[in-house]
Amino acid sequence: MTMRSRRETITFRHPFRIKGIDRQLQAGAYQVITDEEMIEGLSFASFRRVATMIMVPGAARRASSMEMISISATDLSDAQRIDASVA
Repeated sequence: MTMRSRRETITFRHPFRIKGIDRQLQAGAYQVITDEEMIEGLSFASFRRVATMIMVPGAARRASSMEMISISATDLSDAQRIDASVA
């Protein structure tokens, strides 16, 4: 099975929360990694998302470290929508 990973930077203008992360995250740029697998048997290349992860600063006791946390693509989209709607 063919897999690929996509990496993108997403910027939040305000402090935010994402379901599954037990703390509020600060405004700023975050790396989001999306793993996708190829859908076999089609006459054209098509991929489906199998995992979404976000890189966040470590909790207070490990502030200089980074954590890769698995999140739902829907929860990420909701957090972006809320951030965009804050005045």
